[in-house]
Amino acid sequence: MAKSGTMPVGNQKGLGELWARLGFLFMAIIIYRIGTHIPVPGFDPDRLAELFTQNQGTFLGLFNMFSGGALERMSILALGVMPYISASIIMQLLSATVPTLEQLKKEGDSGRRKINQYTRYGTVLLALIQGTAMSVGFARRA
Repeated sequence: MAKSGTMPVGNQKGLGELWARLGFLFMAIIIYRIGTHIPVPGFDPDRLAELFTQNQGTFLGLFNMFSGGALERMSILALGVMPYISASIIMQLLSATVPTLEQLKKEGDSGRRKINQYTRYGTVLLALIQGTAMSVGFARRA
């Protein structure tokens, strides 16, 4: 029987892991929020703010909301997690249609790790494409 005020040994390990995960989450949020205030060089913030006031209530405003306001400030983290989400969806669709990826999916943990690695590579590729398209598009409009 456990004394009052003490926890069983199994729960202490779980709480330590929970605190470690929560600590990582809070640090990631802080780093992301700081990164959303670092602007991409070469953009005039006044013209960009004017662009967003003209297009208020459109898809551009919706995209800005999902980026946490980072798009309006044209920060280095303006894309947020959208490239990763897109790459994950693409890999799920490809793993259902491409036989080699379908085989990897059936291999278990090692196959899932390989698919996750492909997803990360796809994320970098999509981020490069989307970032370049955003820079070129905003440079023309702003």
